[in-house]
Amino acid sequence: MSYILAIITGICILGLDQYTKFFITSNFELAQSYPFLRGLIDITYIHNRGGAWGMLTGHTWLLLSVTIVVMLICISLIIRFGIKNKLMFWAIIFILSGGLGNMIDRIFRSGNVIDFLHFEFFPEFPVFNVADCSIVLGASLLILYFVIDIIKDNRQKKSLISGKEVYEDENG
Repeated sequence: MSYILAIITGICILGLDQYTKFFITSNFELAQSYPFLRGLIDITYIHNRGGAWGMLTGHTWLLLSVTIVVMLICISLIIRFGIKNKLMFWAIIFILSGGLGNMIDRIFRSGNVIDFLHFEFFPEFPVFNVADCSIVLGASLLILYFVIDIIKDNRQKKSLISGKEVYEDENG
């Protein structure tokens, strides 16, 4: 059931991402800004032709290629591990949903990704969108999965080592 919920959530995130981008482009002028939650977040409509923080601006095909490679890696992780682990599955669904949302923009909006969420209290932070939030959440969950996995492995190694020592002491 959790896997079905994750897939439905991913589809909803993709839908919300595309809806919010449609709403912004239909109701705002490019570079227009509007306070949303005063002191926290404002809506600032921009086109981002690059990746995170505007890196690789104008290299749409490279960004699309990287996105496709990351999505293929995510799909292979689901095939290899994701069905066995709910946290991994959810993480990858978030990454795929966000990646697909921004990829749709790059393909159908002349290489532009629609960004509109801006932290008013941190003006240097880049403007972002729902897809970006999904990617960051998914990447954070994926890191959490690997940290938990490393901790589990270390505990298992310690218990094997201490078990071996006990066995050697008893048979000494």
